[in-house]
Amino acid sequence: MPNSSYAPNATSKCQLYFYKEVADPISTLEIIWQFRNRLKSFSKRRLRYLRYYWRKLFSKDRDDSNQTKASMREDLNPGDRVRVKSQQEIQALLNPWQEQNGCAFMEEMWIYCGTEQVVKKRVEKFLDEATLRMHTSKGLILLEDLFCEGTIDFGRCDRSCYYFWREEWLEKLVDQE
Repeated sequence: MPNSSYAPNATSKCQLYFYKEVADPISTLEIIWQFRNRLKSFSKRRLRYLRYYWRKLFSKDRDDSNQTKASMREDLNPGDRVRVKSQQEIQALLNPWQEQNGCAFMEEMWIYCGTEQVVKKRVEKFLDEATLRMHTSKGLILLEDLFCEGTIDFGRCDRSCYYFWREEWLEKLVDQE
């Protein structure tokens, strides 16, 4: 049971406001390294977009059928067993920025394609740390024990944030008794 002497009030803040005070200062070299990684990530996204735009502009078949956003509302609930769709199935749903309906599919998530997982919970509200605003959402799922441990570009991170999964990237498994 939490400490009963603590009573939240209007002046209590989220820990997010204190990150700068809690974190150790980083060196100039580390700042340069992180800037390099951001630039690299930005460049990869731009090149991916240009390749997509070039193919779309000059291809004979200008069908955008692979970019349709199939909204298969399966209403996944906590405890449901799901299979993460294959890389080809998910790739067909993503736009040139590797996103679907604003939700990015991170490079580190590809290793889970084809695996069976358990739904932890649905995401209905979340804090956007960039804008410090609460947002509502539909179709986002958290899966048990699947969380980010860092990115390829920036390295290891100990925050252990859960990945956001779109419902469209998951198939509900039917229990066979």
